[in-house]
Amino acid sequence: MKLSIADVEHVALLARLELSEEEKVQYAGELSRILDYVEQLSELDTSGVEPTAHPLPIRDVFREDEQRPSLSNEEALANAPRREEGCFVVPQIV
Repeated sequence: MKLSIADVEHVALLARLELSEEEKVQYAGELSRILDYVEQLSELDTSGVEPTAHPLPIRDVFREDEQRPSLSNEEALANAPRREEGCFVVPQIV
């Protein structure tokens, strides 16, 4: 697939890149070769390949949920720099 200089300029504009004329010519050639290579992939016979979202099986790696006692209020506030009436005190943000 042959990309034009206008295509490269459009992509550069979207990416907010400033390219010299030499770079535009260079990237037009490089991107055209990349797209030619990607087009080769469409020639592969994938009729026996199942569609997948991930190449490896995904398994849940989290532990089972189990009820446990929670921290007491005193334990939760033990390292708080400031506390008041059993709550954290944080700076006001406007």
